[in-house]
Amino acid sequence: MHQAILKLAGGAALALASSAASAQWVTTDLQVTGVIQEVPGPSPRCPSQFGGTITGHGTSALLGRVAFVANDCITPDGAIYNFSRGRFILMTISGDQIYANYSGQFVPTGQGTNYVFSGATFQIIGGTGQYIFATGGGQLQGTEDMLTGAGTITMSGRMSYWKR
Repeated sequence: MHQAILKLAGGAALALASSAASAQWVTTDLQVTGVIQEVPGPSPRCPSQFGGTITGHGTSALLGRVAFVANDCITPDGAIYNFSRGRFILMTISGDQIYANYSGQFVPTGQGTNYVFSGATFQIIGGTGQYIFATGGGQLQGTEDMLTGAGTITMSGRMSYWKR
């Protein structure tokens, strides 16, 4: 029995070593561009009791085609809308996910109900698959028509992750 356990432990150690040899920790630029659709409404988790749910899709040179879902808290401040407590899930076509927090402001452009992101940032806090220990962050840029909820988004920054 004792020898069987040693053989099993030795086999597991060899498997882990060969797997680790083909994987590496990398830090790279991350850019994702896409389109979004936001639906605002009541949100009990928000201090303002008001938030937004966002869905969208886009592309990235690093990740390929992606889909994303997000939600945040919205606090009006005159003509500006502050968004905070944002939670973002970026899903790759392979099924891996990247999790991020985000916050910033929407400010009016002076053209109808069109707004742009201002001072918006994201912080990567993990994920699934090869992104389970992902870290990083950067800037969010984008637009949104506050009447329809349709808009664009660009995430630009850096990400570190365990590349398989």
